[in-house]
Amino acid sequence: MATDWQTLEEAEDHAYFMAELVGISPESFTLEEKRKILDDMLEASSAIENRMRGNFAELDEVTQTRLLDSLGTSGYRDRDWWYRMLMDGPRHRDKPTI
Repeated sequence: MATDWQTLEEAEDHAYFMAELVGISPESFTLEEKRKILDDMLEASSAIENRMRGNFAELDEVTQTRLLDSLGTSGYRDRDWWYRMLMDGPRHRDKPTI
C-alpha cells in the first residue's frame, strides 16, 4: 500500500513539476502539451484525494470526527474544507477539492 501512495505522490510531483516548466518557458510547449499537463495535474491530485477519502471512510465515526477536528486546527485548511474534501459528496471525484 505504501508503494501505491508513493506512485500517486510521484505522479502528482511530476505533473506539478511540468507545470512549473510551462510557467518558466511557456513558448516551449504546444497548446496540446499544456492541456495534457493540466489534465495530469487534475488527475494526479484527484487520485490522491480519492485515496484519502477511501481510507477515511474505513475509519469509525469517532476516529473520523477526531481526525477532522485535528486537521481543522492544523492551519492548512479549516475543518469545513476537510469535511467537504473527505465526507461531503461522492467518494470518487474527477476534480480535486477547491
